[in-house]
Amino acid sequence: MTETKKSQKISDFKVNPEEMAKAGLHLGHKTSSTHPKMKPFIYGTRSGVHIIDLEKTAEKMKEALKFIQGLVSEKKTLLLVGTKVQAKELVKNMAQECGLPCVSERWLGGTFTNFDTIKKRIDYFKDLEKLKATGEWEKYTKKERIKIDKELAELQVKFGGIKNLTLLPDAILVLDMRKDIAAIKEAKIKGVKIVAIAHTNVDPTLVDYPIPANDDAIPSIKYILDKVKEVILKAKE
Repeated sequence: MTETKKSQKISDFKVNPEEMAKAGLHLGHKTSSTHPKMKPFIYGTRSGVHIIDLEKTAEKMKEALKFIQGLVSEKKTLLLVGTKVQAKELVKNMAQECGLPCVSERWLGGTFTNFDTIKKRIDYFKDLEKLKATGEWEKYTKKERIKIDKELAELQVKFGGIKNLTLLPDAILVLDMRKDIAAIKEAKIKGVKIVAIAHTNVDPTLVDYPIPANDDAIPSIKYILDKVKEVILKAKE
């Protein structure tokens, strides 16, 4: 396959407003909670709920996917951030399938702004994993091994998704701007690019690549993640 044909194939994002509607991407929040800066992406109102303009969502999603495509093609790092209950498993599965770092539990303050300290904790976590894997921990008492196991479980929750990060990522994909606003703030401070789902109750100008869509419904989140996954896997070919 020539480079031109390969590029054309990768760029065919197949973003379809009708499919988006079936997945519920268009369903916003109540009109009373809509952020003023989301108004350009509002199509209308239904039963007191704002309806997102899916034609504009499609445009913004293509921009985001093109950015992610370029990022992955250049072998740069994308970090997935999705800590809300309905997104956790989707995030973990996608991270595993695409070989990406992720944060699916609580965002730890300082993950970006105090990365050196976080990195030391990650290194400690990996040392404990090695200790157990190599059998070295057999020299410890049963009580000490139980304590180490407990600490390993706690560190897995905190750092399991980012234990292979040696540097700050080049970009993050945030699934809920309100829930993970701390991640967005730290990314902005450190100059990390931000792609995010922007529901009708948030300020889309806080991120570099907003995708106007419902961030509550699992089918909506899954539709967006599936598109991102498809782009990533093709870009890695």
